Amino acid sequence: MQLTDILPLEKWVEFEKDINSNYGLNAGVFDKDGNKVTQYANWGNRLCPVVKGNEKGRSAICAVANQNMLGQAKQTKQSVSEECDAGLVKFVSPIFVGDEFLGIASGCGRLLDTGEVDSFLINKLAGIDQEEVESLSSDINKITKGEVESVITYVEERINEIVSDFKK
Repeated sequence: MQLTDILPLEKWVEFEKDINSNYGLNAGVFDKDGNKVTQYANWGNRLCPVVKGNEKGRSAICAVANQNMLGQAKQTKQSVSEECDAGLVKFVSPIFVGDEFLGIASGCGRLLDTGEVDSFLINKLAGIDQEEVESLSSDINKITKGEVESVITYVEERINEIVSDFKK
């Protein structure tokens, strides 16, 4: 079973758009192998498209966080929230039908109110100039841990609605 077996592709796009417009996050739905299901992209900040548009940044920062958190969510069957190596908050919520893992819904790209962008590490991993990173990250919206938990609750509720007709 695949994600498109439980919801058409355009409905997954709507889900991503909903997360982005309501919470200002980069939203994505990924299959069990970590591949993005849709082509939709609407960024929550100016830094992420530059990092993700950079081959080193995409592989060393974005893909690493996504794969690690996907693995945790699959194993624990629970949502996972942490900061990526760039210092931005990321969460993933697993999508299961019964015991079958289909993938994750995720959001990222805001700064925890207690955190900071790691311009030094972004420079070292992606080769993006630190001054450029600082400029691009100067207006990233902050989010509290409580707000992250609220987003996760919302996403989990939506996932439960989506998979409810398919539960074994």
